[in-house]
Amino acid sequence: MRFMDGMTAAEKIRTLDNEVIIMFITNMIQYAVRGYEVDAMDYVVKPVEYFAFSQKLDKAIGRMKKAVQTSISVPTEDGLQKLAVSDIYYIESQGHYACYRTAKGEFLSRITLKELEDSMGGYGFFRCGKGYLINMKHVDGISGNDCIICGERIPVSRNKKKEFMELLIQYMNEG
Repeated sequence: MRFMDGMTAAEKIRTLDNEVIIMFITNMIQYAVRGYEVDAMDYVVKPVEYFAFSQKLDKAIGRMKKAVQTSISVPTEDGLQKLAVSDIYYIESQGHYACYRTAKGEFLSRITLKELEDSMGGYGFFRCGKGYLINMKHVDGISGNDCIICGERIPVSRNKKKEFMELLIQYMNEG
């Protein structure tokens, strides 16, 4: 950088934003200790090896994805409710209504699971059977043909079991 070294730039960035992910690429190992002062996520020592660097980038991307708080607006009988996607445990079909089971409680909305299935899939939800759309991030385990979410047993249909198990393994490996 012209007129400023990387450590000074990192210090200035930290004064503006504590959440920015900082990773140094350097050939000066002696500055690694100073990286703790600016809460650097990692150091990559030159010459950069592709595999090690790609793993560190994956780690940074994973951290960024966790930091993003996505919300949806759910029309209810009382008006409109804003729900953090990460707070939704599962959505249960109740006729022409969907019951959102969340950390804040239950919310009923006039919409079918079929309508929700495509839009919620991008957020890590899975249609495990006729009546449930589950947030894979909240699955604690399985017992027989049921998945366990916050102590509740949610049935997984036989024709969805293989896909469910593959997704569950993927989510458990992520964190």
